[in-house]
Amino acid sequence: MALVRGQDTKPEMIVRRLVHALGFRFRLHRKDLPGKPDIVLPRLRRAIEVRGCFWHKHSDPSCWRSRVPKSRQEFWIPKLEGNCARDQVNESRLRNLGWDLLVVWECETTPSRREELTNRLRAFLDISIPVN
Repeated sequence: MALVRGQDTKPEMIVRRLVHALGFRFRLHRKDLPGKPDIVLPRLRRAIEVRGCFWHKHSDPSCWRSRVPKSRQEFWIPKLEGNCARDQVNESRLRNLGWDLLVVWECETTPSRREELTNRLRAFLDISIPVN
């Protein structure tokens, strides 16, 4: 697991490019915020967290990446549930500080869902002008 990247992952880079293309500048992994959100827009008090479907147990039944391995379930189940519990605590703390949070799942960054993701980002960032 030491080789698993915690930041600058491919899904995160895709979301960064989309947010940048929408005309926004942002900060990355602010250590002073709970959970160190991946993308932070300080003036808007908005944060975007890009989560891996496997590591954060995406609950969407159509997401095949979120399946728990059949081997070593005594290790994986507590590990993944701990990740989810930590996510909930960090989300709650962030919202209590007055921040809005958008969670983007890894499966939402696929090319077939890119337009849908762009629309979600646009709505979250309150953009009313269409971007070509």
